[in-house]
Amino acid sequence: MLRVGLTGDLGSGKSTVARMLAARGAIVFSSDEMGRALMQPGNDVYADIAKRFGNSVLTESGGLNRNELSKLAFAQGRVDELNDIVHPAVIAEQKRRIAELATTQPHSIVVVESALIFSTKEPGDNTPWRKRFDKIFLVTAPETLKISRFIQRMAAGRALDMGERALLERDARNRLALQTPNDRYAAECTVIRNDGFMADLERHVDQIWAELKAMEAATPPN
Repeated sequence: MLRVGLTGDLGSGKSTVARMLAARGAIVFSSDEMGRALMQPGNDVYADIAKRFGNSVLTESGGLNRNELSKLAFAQGRVDELNDIVHPAVIAEQKRRIAELATTQPHSIVVVESALIFSTKEPGDNTPWRKRFDKIFLVTAPETLKISRFIQRMAAGRALDMGERALLERDARNRLALQTPNDRYAAECTVIRNDGFMADLERHVDQIWAELKAMEAATPPN
């Protein structure tokens, strides 16, 4: 089995790369999707968030309003507090699933997609990614393109007026400013430059997939 980390800032296009790798046969775990699942009522993560952030982040039906939670966390400088609740649970779930796959699909290539691979620390270990992954890819893009992608995603096909666009652009810049710059860890990674040309990205992912298959074939059994 080969354990691969896939990271990048907001709007870098890491989810696009993840989909391309999945189409080629990788087993992809999205940290965001796992986090959303763990935030559902009945889970410890949900209970901890509701306790710390209050009823303002709950919907009328009792679920979490993730948009309101995100706005509150960023507005009040509580992003780290939120991450301290969610991230350990997500990493524990990833480890559990990877251990299971090591038994059921020992020759799989598992890709963990996460914007915060380098931000997450473990007690007594400031570089846990060196133990968690055999290979890490960092997706990069120009900042203007990152912001544009974020706005498009948040608009979800709606036409935006100038005021809405300005608010989303400010939100994107705030989020990027709060993220730990992944570029400082480029030496730990293979960099994928995603400048918006899909054909170039597809060719790059083809090369990456060939490299990963060769690595997995040369990896001793766990």
